[in-house]
Amino acid sequence: MAALHGARYVIIGAGVHGLSTGWHLAKELKARGQGSGDDVLILDKTGIGAGPSGLACGVVRNNYFQPAMRALMAHNVSVWESDPEAFHYHPVGFMQISPEVMHADVAQIYDEQRAIGYDSVFVEGEAECRDYMGNLFPDWKAKGITSVLHEKKGGYAENMHSMRGLAGKAQAEGVEIRIPVRVTGIRMQGGAVVGLQTDQGDLSCEHLIIATGPWVRDLWQMLDLPATVTVLGRDGKRHERPMWTYWCLQEGTLGVDPNYLMMSDGKMPPVIHVDTDVELCDDQDGSLITDKLWGIYYKPDFNFGGVQGGTTPWKVEQPAAQVAVDPYGPKSTEFIVGPEFERMWTSGLAFCHTRFEGKRGLYHKAPSGGIGAFTPDSFPVFDAFRQNAFVIADSNHGYKMIGVGALVARELMGERQALLEPFRYRRYAEGKLHPVSHSPFPWS
Repeated sequence: MAALHGARYVIIGAGVHGLSTGWHLAKELKARGQGSGDDVLILDKTGIGAGPSGLACGVVRNNYFQPAMRALMAHNVSVWESDPEAFHYHPVGFMQISPEVMHADVAQIYDEQRAIGYDSVFVEGEAECRDYMGNLFPDWKAKGITSVLHEKKGGYAENMHSMRGLAGKAQAEGVEIRIPVRVTGIRMQGGAVVGLQTDQGDLSCEHLIIATGPWVRDLWQMLDLPATVTVLGRDGKRHERPMWTYWCLQEGTLGVDPNYLMMSDGKMPPVIHVDTDVELCDDQDGSLITDKLWGIYYKPDFNFGGVQGGTTPWKVEQPAAQVAVDPYGPKSTEFIVGPEFERMWTSGLAFCHTRFEGKRGLYHKAPSGGIGAFTPDSFPVFDAFRQNAFVIADSNHGYKMIGVGALVARELMGERQALLEPFRYRRYAEGKLHPVSHSPFPWS
């Protein structure tokens, strides 16, 4: 391997944000006559898509209660749509299927989607929802549903294929991707970043971009940034909160033919997300699983074969500094899904469709899951620190945010991006928090 060298722009992380930023940054430099892809270097300690980007269920949606998230997601969807073939993107749409407790929230999402020109259909009323879903799926049987928001855009992408597509675009622009290189320290001078220490030697840089997903905690510490943050709450009081909290993600696959989920017209279905407050009972023995608000999501998986999806994550109670991010994903012995997820998710599928009744034995028992680093309000932080270090902390919204790299690239060119303004770090001190919905998921 050739000796490691410095670059004007060094990006840590070869997931969706790092690769997208590298690709768009190279294009911006060239278009402005300020450089080229040769000025951009991406480092990763393991490999392309080795973190959450390569394991994600791959859902792409606009369905957010927060106006700032909706506007940002509309931008991201447009980037997915720019080259579906390279990104292995399936624009099948997305459905938010909800109970009465979420009705007003979802109605507001629909109204604001219309205001930004995002194509969707909204169905209200229990009988009307049952008819709408029954026309798509004759075996639909979920109860307690009073609204359906059917986004005609969005869908899902195949995780590792899309990461390789992004990497190819960056490399075609002249960006170098160096793997494996482990960053062990950040060198600063006069309050600014001047270089990195790695397991292959030191290198210099003029700008640093941190796009490391759940490993953001470690780079945050290397920048000597605070482990806690003061948040001005909605109660008008100031609260000291951990900057990072980890949640364990719960996803898995049912080993059926992906076409098993096709709609009555033979077309590929949208990604389906169902929330309900009707009690969920075990599909096999009828025992109660939960009588609280619960939710699942699912879609065909043509990559490995099956129906793939997940449910709400669970919070890791250890302080962030004590959480072992490595080994990550299926290699972890601590943060992978187990029998409880299998029981809940397969019963949830059977709650929604007759076709999934009695199919638990087809569940893939291979290790799956991972952990995500969540911010104090569970929404992203996109901001510059230490003068020239830009932190992309997606709070586990990452994979679908393929277009954030384009916005970060423009900011690095000196153009502030309005879509990123609601996600600045200062919002905590200013109390400019994103609104919270009634969803059981922490990221909705």
